[in-house]
Amino acid sequence: MSDATAFERLVGLLDYPMFVVTARSGNEPAGCLVGFTSQVSIEPARFMVGLSKRNHTFRVAQGADHLAVHLLPRTHRELARLFGSETGDRINKFERCAWHSGPHGVPVLDDAVGWFVGTVLARIDAGDHVGYLLEPVDGSAPRQFDQLVTFSDVRDLDPGHEA
Repeated sequence: MSDATAFERLVGLLDYPMFVVTARSGNEPAGCLVGFTSQVSIEPARFMVGLSKRNHTFRVAQGADHLAVHLLPRTHRELARLFGSETGDRINKFERCAWHSGPHGVPVLDDAVGWFVGTVLARIDAGDHVGYLLEPVDGSAPRQFDQLVTFSDVRDLDPGHEA
């Protein structure tokens, strides 16, 4: 087995939490379901989000100074499916869900169990995705989470765009 095959098998066994990332550039809101995320620093607080270069949200995020990162409870899997299987190239996802304009004008999903808005500090080319390094500046978090949407909840989705 090649090293790449072992890596693919290993990460295929993981059940990462899934996030919805939203952006606004001008009057255009965008959002997508993402699995490539990680806290990358404690002090100062930093978070990395990977957006596919083929994604509508990526194109909007290129002109954005801030992104919002949302965690969804498993009870709102349909919201994850909306942001994971539809593309903003064809529909306005925000007409199909409850949201409000949050800090810095970034769309915040009302049904998220927790969210934060981060300033985009850097964009890092990582292959077929670009990593957005964020400095959290505002947000909302519960005292604890119930079941969150994870990769196993959306594994069967046909993405709006291929990665």
